[in-house]
Amino acid sequence: MHLKRVVVTGLGAVTPLGNSVNDYWNNLINGVSGSAPITRFDASKFKTRFACEVKGFNLDDYFEKKESRKLDAFSHYGIAASVQAVADSGIIAEGIDKNEIGVIWGSGIGGLDTFQNETFAFAKGDGTPRFNPFFIPKMIADICSGHISMRFGFRGPNFTTVSACASSTNALIDAFNYIRWGKAIAIVTGGSEAAINESGMGGFNACQAMSTRNELPAEASRPYDKNRDGFVLGEGSGALILEELEHALARGAKIYAEIIGGGMSADAYHITAPHPEGLGAKLVMNRALKDAGISINEVDYINTHGTSTPLGDTAELKAIVSVFGENAYKLNISSTKSMTGHLLGAAGAIEAIASILAIKNNVIPPTINHLTPDPDIDQNLNLTLNKKQERIVNIAISNTFGFGGHNAAVVIKKFNH
Repeated sequence: MHLKRVVVTGLGAVTPLGNSVNDYWNNLINGVSGSAPITRFDASKFKTRFACEVKGFNLDDYFEKKESRKLDAFSHYGIAASVQAVADSGIIAEGIDKNEIGVIWGSGIGGLDTFQNETFAFAKGDGTPRFNPFFIPKMIADICSGHISMRFGFRGPNFTTVSACASSTNALIDAFNYIRWGKAIAIVTGGSEAAINESGMGGFNACQAMSTRNELPAEASRPYDKNRDGFVLGEGSGALILEELEHALARGAKIYAEIIGGGMSADAYHITAPHPEGLGAKLVMNRALKDAGISINEVDYINTHGTSTPLGDTAELKAIVSVFGENAYKLNISSTKSMTGHLLGAAGAIEAIASILAIKNNVIPPTINHLTPDPDIDQNLNLTLNKKQERIVNIAISNTFGFGGHNAAVVIKKFNH
């Protein structure tokens, strides 16, 4: 079977660091933290009272008021990022076959705001069910991909992947495979999440997964630091247009980068904790490298899962050393979650965008908030601490891991015809 080449021709982003790709990237490389006290609800009684919220997002830029009321925030963010990416790609033009363009999206949780608000309202009532007719259509995790397809009339493959925090990387890999197998000419892919509410914060606190550094929220996400104490919850969306190379060239599209491989694995170990030796992480990186047909010494940068949890950061770095051997010390490694927080099902999408822009601009975004070395972490690794670094980036890997032991890694390459 002849596999087609797949390139990235459009990007869109709604993030805690900005509501456009340019704003997101500029804040990333300048080491800006998106973490601040929560504004969405009164968090004064919560163990964690801060998060990486999307700021200054204007619904009127993307939706009519009547339309926006029928959508959960995770769909608001996902549709907005997709509108940006489609416009950036220029793919909608006279003669384009919309039957051959699909949407493959990722979300770990979906419409948590809608679920919470409807059930809270019911619980406060007299037991008579008075649910909004849009309750279910707003909440279900697959609905954003449906709305994106309807927005543009794209009638190709359409579904949503749900694999916790690996969701949007799984979506990206699926989109890559569908195009290289000849099942579509282009796919809108990525992910969105909006879980910063009482249920999201309370639930993750109950898991003891989040930082409680309430006195210093901007410094709370500190991957690889000895004193890291959990992740910071984020929200938003990243969207990418993947396109078959010859189709992109024929229409004169600009090309950001090429997707050359993807890997997936399971830890088969624990519902929330990674395998301490990173066995699933090793497996997924090895599979991604094999799928891409490249050797370990060709990789320049790894955007790690790097959530700032005590167990997860150490296990992933052990896996990198195991897979890459001596070449691990020639790589740049960074965790952009130190700035964005953890966008759960949307994390892989915005981190793939960060990796693509690192390749395009030959700049590695930093891992910020590193103050104290962890003796359990190999200090000879280049973790791109506290400030960006310039280097030629030809190939990057973006790792994403999720509760349930789901692992996904995508390999991205500088485009050369």
